[in-house]
Amino acid sequence: MAAATFQPIDPRGPRFGAAVTAVLLGVALVLGPAAGLWLLVVQTIAFAAGALLGLKYQPWGWLYARFVRPRLRPPTDLEDPRPPRFAQAVGLGFAVLALVGALAGVAWLFYVAVGLALAAALLNAVFDFCLGCELYLLGRRLGAKAAA
Repeated sequence: MAAATFQPIDPRGPRFGAAVTAVLLGVALVLGPAAGLWLLVVQTIAFAAGALLGLKYQPWGWLYARFVRPRLRPPTDLEDPRPPRFAQAVGLGFAVLALVGALAGVAWLFYVAVGLALAAALLNAVFDFCLGCELYLLGRRLGAKAAA
């Protein structure tokens, strides 16, 4: 079986995306389930694009590649896109839960799901710690141990 191939990415792109995500989710959290719903929908679409289509189709990644990266020095290293893409899928899961909460009138579900997604985005944006990426890597290590 051939090894999976992937196009390495600039690790600063997902961090930029996490900052945009944190702003959107923070404002959605403050506005609440009714007024913040449209921001949550925008972020859910962004998560879905990143998770299902790939990081280059994620809107915040596209903004980074088009407008931010050309103004920066080339990255000193590149990274595997699979962990950040998995993180997008985790974010999508929380965003969908928040949407269900908002649309079903279960405000606590909206606040908890948005709050958890916001915490993960802030960890990445502020401390360069991608929680979803770490979960991906943990899963890979556990899978390798189980296979051995």
